[in-house]
Amino acid sequence: HGTAELEETGTEALPRRTPAPAWLPTAKGEEGDFCLRSSDCAAGLCCARHFWSKICKPVLREGQVCTRHRRKGTHGLEIFQRCQCAEGLACRLQREHGPADASRLHTCQRH
Repeated sequence: HGTAELEETGTEALPRRTPAPAWLPTAKGEEGDFCLRSSDCAAGLCCARHFWSKICKPVLREGQVCTRHRRKGTHGLEIFQRCQCAEGLACRLQREHGPADASRLHTCQRH
């Protein structure tokens, strides 16, 4: 009969809304903070793989090296992912003034 009293009191003490888990950030993550998705990161950052976890990394600016994926699904295999190019930029083969095969490097360039 003592347990019924405890259960009643315990139920009343529970908050109406369950709080977020302690590991879940309340503010947007800064560069280097752990994340689950890009919406967890502050403006100008995306959530990308770094070794076996994911952290907030900066979105790429014009002239920065980017990764072009030929097949869908290959992005998940990288150990060090890069963010996508910033808005208004595209990941394109870098134009060189030498032989055509001199560089296979892709950079963020204006459309």
